Amino acid sequence: MNEKVTNTFYASAFGVSACVFFVSGCVGPFDNDPGLEMNVPRERLRRIEPMSLEPSERTEHDSEAQVEVEPPPAEMELTLDACRVLVLANNLDLAAELLGPTIARQSITEEQARFESMFFASHTLSKTDTPTDTSLSGSQTELQSNDMGVNVPLRTGGNLRVSLPTRRFKTDNAFSTLNPSYTADLTVSLSHNLLRNAGTRTNSHGIRIAHYQSQSAEARAKLEVIRVIALTDRVYWRLYAARKELEVREQQHELAFAQLERAKRLLEVGTDAEVEVIRAESGVADGLEAIIIAENTLRDRERTLKRVLNKPGLVMSSVTVLIPSSPPDPVHYNLNPGRLVEAAMDGRMELLELELQLAQDASTVDFQRNQTLPLAVLDYTYVSNGLGASYGGAFDVLGNYDFEDQRIGVRIEVPLGNEAAQSRLRRAILSRLRNSATKQQRRATIQQEVLNAVDQLEANWQRILANRQRVILTARTLAAEQRQFDLGLRTSTDVLDAQARMADAQSAEIRSLADYQVAQVDIAIATGTVLGVANIHWEPIDPELDD
Repeated sequence: MNEKVTNTFYASAFGVSACVFFVSGCVGPFDNDPGLEMNVPRERLRRIEPMSLEPSERTEHDSEAQVEVEPPPAEMELTLDACRVLVLANNLDLAAELLGPTIARQSITEEQARFESMFFASHTLSKTDTPTDTSLSGSQTELQSNDMGVNVPLRTGGNLRVSLPTRRFKTDNAFSTLNPSYTADLTVSLSHNLLRNAGTRTNSHGIRIAHYQSQSAEARAKLEVIRVIALTDRVYWRLYAARKELEVREQQHELAFAQLERAKRLLEVGTDAEVEVIRAESGVADGLEAIIIAENTLRDRERTLKRVLNKPGLVMSSVTVLIPSSPPDPVHYNLNPGRLVEAAMDGRMELLELELQLAQDASTVDFQRNQTLPLAVLDYTYVSNGLGASYGGAFDVLGNYDFEDQRIGVRIEVPLGNEAAQSRLRRAILSRLRNSATKQQRRATIQQEVLNAVDQLEANWQRILANRQRVILTARTLAAEQRQFDLGLRTSTDVLDAQARMADAQSAEIRSLADYQVAQVDIAIATGTVLGVANIHWEPIDPELDD
């Protein structure tokens, strides 16, 4: 190799290497960017900034910045049905879960696409110029090859291929009879599994699993709908209880203030001592503290409901007061625990999801059992040949079916030991046994939840009756203590204690009413339903349809 050729070779090698380096985007030794779409600074991940709480100073600028263009309403009355509608439309947790079935359905389409037919086509041009030492063979040839056809996967475990290859061959060989020569062949080939991967059930295993998983996703979405509706009902009744509790504490404060005025009047006329006024003032202060605690609890419950509803314009920091307008309905129900347990076994989505998982396990066991069989493949090929001085002549010969080739064969592969397939089969069987045991455990848990919910409902009903009687008696006691105080036979402390007992009894009645409503919600959850007469029908979120 002379010097010029050597330099040319090295220059070409250097140019090719440089192109490969820059085109492939190689990362150099000093390049720290690995191609991340988001690279969070290390300081942000590892440094925890201290929080300094400073006394707030309200400025004129701050007050202007807090002014909203469209201020929220001061009060908003909400029925329970309206809350359900809002939460179904706006809840963020529910919106995320309703995308699950739509995502899972894509797996069904993906598995079904494995059996889609495929059209193929190819074209190849080849020219050769080979030195030869005899005139019996040509040194220059030109070959044009074309192929097109259809490949059809079969659900029974085979593959059918139909193709029509054509060829044009030209050579400088003087002894070639047809130059150029044209060939056209019709080829039909079938390759089919006889043992492993044979049969429609084995080959449709992926489609079944995708269907089961899609239904499981819908079961989880329905469970999330029930959970969100139940959460809304619970928060609603707790907000109702908090508002009624505030009313009771305000009434108690008014009674304490009235007792203070009564004590002052008696002091002025000389009937009572000054200590009675002091006792009454202490009672007023105690009532004020109870109001502050009740107001704080009410604000917490309002923020919780606002977060659950996620209504546009009704943010958690808004000053809008939520007023529940649906009163409780304390009706005693004579429930049949046995029928409720049966309804729960049919309605609980957790149990349905386990049943779908068991169906997946059964399909997986059958598939893995098939995978333990030897691999036996039947191959059959039929070819009808055509040859001519042109493509038309080649197709004419092909259409006569005078020249036909057939080939049949069987291939067998038997693994020695087959431990991997046997292990996968045992794992599938054990998984099914585990899920079957989990199903029995889940059924027992559901039965316990239903029975507990029934007992809790009855206990809360008895609490309502007991607290109502307690309210009546404490009210009568308070009236008697006030009359005795007016006669000078009781002190302000006695009256304030009676007022506190009556307020506690009223609060207990309110809590028992709210707990009774919540207990009904718990029974609905235990049976896999929702409370009330509303018939809720949900649909998975499909962004394509929504657009």
